[in-house]
Amino acid sequence: MKLLTTPILLAMTAAPAFAAGGPFFSLNNTNFVVTVAFVLFVGILLYLKVPGLVGGILDKRSEDIKSEIDEARALRDEAQAIMASYERKQKEVHELAEKIVATAKDEAKLAAKQAKADLKDAIVRRLQAAEDQIESAQASAIKEVRDTAILVATAVAGDVIAANMSAADAGSLIDASIKDVGAKLN
Repeated sequence: MKLLTTPILLAMTAAPAFAAGGPFFSLNNTNFVVTVAFVLFVGILLYLKVPGLVGGILDKRSEDIKSEIDEARALRDEAQAIMASYERKQKEVHELAEKIVATAKDEAKLAAKQAKADLKDAIVRRLQAAEDQIESAQASAIKEVRDTAILVATAVAGDVIAANMSAADAGSLIDASIKDVGAKLN
């Protein structure tokens, strides 16, 4: 009702309505006809409950906008939660990667230490093997020199004995050697 009375009062108090010539409540007065048409138009709008329909449409649109805003807020909150989750996962993955790198570095250091120790052991073993080979070669050379010296000395002694010994001495020496061999074999 308040909506209807305000335009009617404004239309009646309008100064141009009194500026027209002749009586105001005459169909010849255009201002009166426009005012009546306006009042009828507003009356028809009120009768057909257009302000209520427009208000309902606006209220519905307001509710739709509010629900869209609420949905957008929910989506934003969900997106922020997902983003926070991904940030946590990224941080965890980053920390895990740092741990893996640190572990790999530690393992590499241990492997390097082990390799150094193994290398030292291998060097010691090879040096020992080389010393053993040298000692063996030295012993072999000494034995070979002795054997050669014995052979040479035996050959020289045989030549000296053969040159200085008579045939009878040689025969008695052979007989004595045969007896020694026979006694040692039994």
